Amino acid sequence: MRFEVGAEDLLRTRFAVSPIFELQSLIRVLALPAPGLPETWLSRFRPAFDQLREHPGLAVTLALKTAKSGANFYAPPPRGMDQTIERDLAAIRAWPLAAAREEIAWYLARRRVTATTKAFLYAEELLDRLADFLELAWSTLLAAEWPQMRAVCERDVVHRAAELGRAGWAAALAGLGPRVRWHDGGIELTAHHGPAGALGGTGLLLVPSMVIWPGTAVFGDDPWPKAIIYPARGVGALFEPAPAAVPDALAALLGRSRAQLLAALAEPASTTQLAAVLGLATGAVGDHLAVLLRAGLVMRARSGRSVLYSRTVLGDQVMRGAAGL
Repeated sequence: MRFEVGAEDLLRTRFAVSPIFELQSLIRVLALPAPGLPETWLSRFRPAFDQLREHPGLAVTLALKTAKSGANFYAPPPRGMDQTIERDLAAIRAWPLAAAREEIAWYLARRRVTATTKAFLYAEELLDRLADFLELAWSTLLAAEWPQMRAVCERDVVHRAAELGRAGWAAALAGLGPRVRWHDGGIELTAHHGPAGALGGTGLLLVPSMVIWPGTAVFGDDPWPKAIIYPARGVGALFEPAPAAVPDALAALLGRSRAQLLAALAEPASTTQLAAVLGLATGAVGDHLAVLLRAGLVMRARSGRSVLYSRTVLGDQVMRGAAGL
């Protein structure tokens, strides 16, 4: 699959997060295990997921997905980095019922479902009932985890925006996936098949994801804008948290926790993500960052809903000097 990219597309390409996509994907992985996400991470969700197994909405959700596609009406497109699950659920409730039923017919022609699931899918109150289930699934599975997951996605966007300014689109797209590349004025996705298409001046939506790891997803159907959902940088650190290695001399000077924070800030990160990666309490991370900020070793800037910290020039010099001891 290839997207032809024009000058207007480059100007209008943007980033977004999709809470509903993360929820839908997590549900599918928990219900139908597949290679990819580590079991050590997924096991955290299984006790909560077991509470949803008998809910009729679960079978409906799974019936509207195949290995390579999912219904548009229950995974509406995000608008930007400030997307919330509340916006997603409102969009599902407001979807035209006739359009939803067209998609339902397509999926039911390709799989068998129980009479209970079919009755759910053809009920007049389908959209409200489905949104109610997804709201329950969100509160049960992801509400507590979402701040950390969002922080990983926001950190990815900060990195790619910096790469875009430093070296252009080829650098910004590098790492979206092993089979995604900028080539000859367009974006090629060799893991996906479909007709080549021009973006037509509407730009591309780039959506970092925790749950798509290690693959990618592509959206080209209306009403989605053309979109690539890709694994966010740093997901491995959240899957398998490990303290940052720091020189002993730096730990003696700053204290080990502050030294670990300074080492971890080679790229911008939020307090939530730093707490998850280093296994520290969020409040303690905030206190340590305040000390490093007053010392001029780190700086902070807002990105979407998060405040991201990064090392200053002085912080980089301290790290390099400590590494040379």
